[in-house]
Amino acid sequence: MGAYPALMMQPAPAAISCKICGGPAPLFGRADFHKSCADGRGAVLPPSGRLVSYWRCEDCAFLFTPDFDDWAPERFAAEIYNDQYVLVDPEYQGERPRRMAAMLQGIFGAQRERLRLLDYGGGDGLLAATLRDAGFDATSWDPFADGGAPPEGQFDVISCFEVMEHAPDPAAVAAEVAARLKPGGMVLFSTLLQPADIAAQGTGWWYLGPRNGHVSLFSAEALRRLWAGAGLGFSSFNEGMHSAGGAPG
Repeated sequence: MGAYPALMMQPAPAAISCKICGGPAPLFGRADFHKSCADGRGAVLPPSGRLVSYWRCEDCAFLFTPDFDDWAPERFAAEIYNDQYVLVDPEYQGERPRRMAAMLQGIFGAQRERLRLLDYGGGDGLLAATLRDAGFDATSWDPFADGGAPPEGQFDVISCFEVMEHAPDPAAVAAEVAARLKPGGMVLFSTLLQPADIAAQGTGWWYLGPRNGHVSLFSAEALRRLWAGAGLGFSSFNEGMHSAGGAPG
């Protein structure tokens, strides 16, 4: 169960409304605020004593916490995306952006001269910079690093890697991304789907990490409904990589 054992679900929890489909979402469990995705071999940070509540929809299986909903960007910067963030997500600053840039070059390299690409939630911009060095028209935007609104105009490809799980309002993010996608374009995004035994794992699931800012955790059905609400179809390549585009099926 790791350093932060899942708490038992209360026998008769009150339900709140699912952020994606509006269905009833009973309390799923609670986790210490310092529980992170890097705790596989032991806690990276000591327990904080602050508990974060997660709820799971009975209809679409969306798993989420509302505890960060009223946080301003400044609070996220101070308490989550601070100097210790690299401890709970060691791949964030270099390894992941370079790996994802290489993947995008492999997929779209032959079309680089006629594609406009946006890396939505691009952190420090390394992924887009790597693609520009390879001849792509690539732009990065991150709500915490850059602030404001995403760049105007529309894009042929929008990458969104390890972003959706950080969104307190995923429907707003999906709508914002869809508004910037050209007709016939593709959203390529990563987030890990809940495992089949999520009920047994509870809040001990490694990807449920409040300290990482993982506030929204998806099932395939939750993602299908999320992107349908933004007017796009959804498909998965595997449990971690997905795409959106075209019309809902």
